[in-house]
Amino acid sequence: MDKNDQGTAGAIAAICAFVFWGMAPVYWKQLAHVPAFEVLCHRVLWSLFFVGILLSIRSGWGAFKTIFTSKRTMFLLTLSGLLIGGNWGLYIWAVNSGMVLQTSLGYYITPLVSMLLGVAIFKDKIRPIQLCAVLLVVSGVGTQLVMVGELPWVSLVLAFSFGLYGLLRKLANVESLAGLMFETVLLVPFVLYYLVTLELQGTASFMHVNTMTDMYLVGAGVITSLPLMAFAYAACRLRLTTLGLLQYIAPSLAFLQGVFLFNEPFSMGHLLTFMFIWSALALYSGESWLQRSRRFLHAEKV
Repeated sequence: MDKNDQGTAGAIAAICAFVFWGMAPVYWKQLAHVPAFEVLCHRVLWSLFFVGILLSIRSGWGAFKTIFTSKRTMFLLTLSGLLIGGNWGLYIWAVNSGMVLQTSLGYYITPLVSMLLGVAIFKDKIRPIQLCAVLLVVSGVGTQLVMVGELPWVSLVLAFSFGLYGLLRKLANVESLAGLMFETVLLVPFVLYYLVTLELQGTASFMHVNTMTDMYLVGAGVITSLPLMAFAYAACRLRLTTLGLLQYIAPSLAFLQGVFLFNEPFSMGHLLTFMFIWSALALYSGESWLQRSRRFLHAEKV
């Protein structure tokens, strides 16, 4: 496969992954009658099986075993596992509590949180336009606090937890599926204890509600694993600039669902908040694209 074909295949895989993630609220809404933490437990449990299958298909068990040779890597993945578990749980709870717009806002903010973490941890230089983008985000959050009367805490927790998760995975520097398998294995003992407790108490949903509920709970592992696999495939074949722009598909789809499908409250305060965030992203993405274009042109001249 030549470079153009690889780029096309990568773009298709990325679009599929982000559309999958963007449409996830529709899926989780089908499990609104199941407590969010129980849904999270099934998501972790069934992910173990599907990620295991994917690792076998991709011959990735060697990378998984390598993790255990480094205490530092194990420690970092333990922290990242706890973070992503909390992020997943909050996301499911928020969707089924009528906060799809807040989840959308959170994942719009995430790239800027990642940038700030890069400044704080790796001492990256923050350029003037990037600083303006950050100030616009702060203005957006302040607008919602003043005009709507509430702090978008779900958005902020989702953004910072996922941003920190990305940072930890970058520091761990392991293959994505192998790392996810370690994180899943780490959480499974707690998940099994909780699910067995529910079963003994007679309050479990799995195998006690209806067949569709059981299928959706099992499918939680599939919708975790497949888009991740597509994303990993795309990340190896696309420039980060392209991948960064495509990632806004997911929160954009969530935004449209929140407003038009789930009819969540959307006042002038909400609109202004999103306008600040969208402006920040336009500045940030545009400036990043220009910087990379200049470096590329300079490298060609040299």
